Amino acid sequence: MCGIVGYVGKHKAVSILIEGLNRLEYRGYDSAGVAIQQNGRIEVAKKAGRVANLAREAAKHHFTGTAGISHTRWATHGGVTDANAHPHLSSDDKIALVHNGVVENYDAIKRFLLAKGYTFKSETDTEVLTNLVAYHYTKETTVEGESRFLEAVRKTLYHVEGTYGIAVLCSDFPGEIVAARKGSPLILGVGQDENIIASDVSALVSRTQRVVYLKDGEIVHVTARDFSITTLDQADVSPVIDKVTWSIESAEMGAHAHFMEKEIFEQATALENAMRGRFSEDGSTANFGGLNLNAADFRAIDRFVFCSCGSAWHACLVAEHLIERFARVPVEVDYASEFRYRNSPLDPHSLFFVISQSGETIDTLAALREAKRKGYKVMAICNGVGSTIAREADGGIYQHAGPEIGVASTKAFTSQLLISAMFALYVARMRDMSFSDGVHYVNALKATPDLVRRTLEQAPRIREIAKRYAKYNDFLFLGRLSLFPIALEGALKLKEISYIHAEGYPAAEMKHGPIALISEECPSVFFVPKGEIFNKLVSSMQEIKARKGKIIAIVTEGCELPPGLADEIIPIPDCHEATLPVIATVPVQLLSYYIAVERGCDVDKPRNLAKSVTVE
Repeated sequence: MCGIVGYVGKHKAVSILIEGLNRLEYRGYDSAGVAIQQNGRIEVAKKAGRVANLAREAAKHHFTGTAGISHTRWATHGGVTDANAHPHLSSDDKIALVHNGVVENYDAIKRFLLAKGYTFKSETDTEVLTNLVAYHYTKETTVEGESRFLEAVRKTLYHVEGTYGIAVLCSDFPGEIVAARKGSPLILGVGQDENIIASDVSALVSRTQRVVYLKDGEIVHVTARDFSITTLDQADVSPVIDKVTWSIESAEMGAHAHFMEKEIFEQATALENAMRGRFSEDGSTANFGGLNLNAADFRAIDRFVFCSCGSAWHACLVAEHLIERFARVPVEVDYASEFRYRNSPLDPHSLFFVISQSGETIDTLAALREAKRKGYKVMAICNGVGSTIAREADGGIYQHAGPEIGVASTKAFTSQLLISAMFALYVARMRDMSFSDGVHYVNALKATPDLVRRTLEQAPRIREIAKRYAKYNDFLFLGRLSLFPIALEGALKLKEISYIHAEGYPAAEMKHGPIALISEECPSVFFVPKGEIFNKLVSSMQEIKARKGKIIAIVTEGCELPPGLADEIIPIPDCHEATLPVIATVPVQLLSYYIAVERGCDVDKPRNLAKSVTVE
């Protein structure tokens, strides 16, 4: 969940490293640090707080070295202090190391090293790795040349239980970095007379668009002009160099106040990109080239199982509703973090789907691996091209939403919803959906970006509503059918970025307990589409008004609410059932965003959260 950047080349490393950390700060921002090779030693600067604090501290050191490693931290072991910030130096100052992940057996390793005379200055599991590399380095006296450093890292990793993405420096080997990964992403950027290590493409794309996505169990030895990759058991790896297809401008804020605001307003374009080239010539169904299953395979499936975490789990719930509604195939949705431990009985004709924006979410990756271990095919919906989940899945669908920097997911989430709607159509047309219904469905999907643009025109109205409601500390979000997951998502967004307690419920469940929370100090956000349950929703709203609760109603055009029932009304375009969750999401994103801004919260970097959750 932290960010790693390493650089070796011909330029001063410190400015390149700090620029990279600024681009990765959404991955962790408790503390940050750099280690630079210069004058025959490794010099370290690190500071609790944001990368800006580190930049001020680094300026005092007058770094001139052209090789270094850096890190921005999201705390796991040990509190947020200067001492616990990475990089960590070994007792003898020869080794510096940065680390993402969790070393599960760090306590046993630490006891071993303490008995050998090694000392520790922090509470972290990472410092244990640093000293263990130093220990093996002193033992590798029979190994000649550059491999001594590499072999010390390799032998250290033999002893590690848990996950890691690491980058390591050794004072005896200037201009060299050794890096490795297991369960935590790491990427090599291949430049001109320089190479870069990073945990996310956004940290290196300003210097090169040629990248190598390291796989679990791989170790890379990097110099300015060369690199070599081997496995943990010393097998050589022939690297595959991919090209990043988006530019650095895509990951910059531009004229917007926050990345979240920018990404909310990019949603129409992201949805167009998700659909591009994915409809049949006759306009009656969707096409997906990466699923690697034919129509007969899909007709043989008796059940879909969707696994994910966070906002992506809400997208899975929408997928469940749409697939069962239109394709008439049972769907089970599970938290990825629970699936691998539950050992639930599964139908042999099941197909698994995992959804992850980053493609690196550790719980979702573990669920994917567990399903494959039991012999099931696993498909992935993800935004991270070249990510671990994308590589390990049997097939999948890329979102093509572009980089999403704001911690609270917006355009990636609505992209997941739209792709789920497209997949429901894809399966339905293989089953019993008619040609004409398919054409109608496709036309509705194609209209979605413009409907999102129309909904975004409500931003000024929603901003004014947010100003009136930012003072409240409790909210309920209530919806039914496919909008119940959007109620959950709306509550999550408000919690994530404004720290307001919020709950999402099916509207009819309100009277079975949550109605006890209703008061003048607890507003409710209702999703009120027209259709067969409209009157049921109105009845639920009246129950709240009878108890003096305030109501913000998100209402499809053409619905007439009884006068005075809602305190605030946000109209959204009337649309097809399959695309309603996408359209209904936009107002709650804007509401949450403007409330957080009104409360003075750090929208893009909310406390305690990180963008890509790569630790259990």
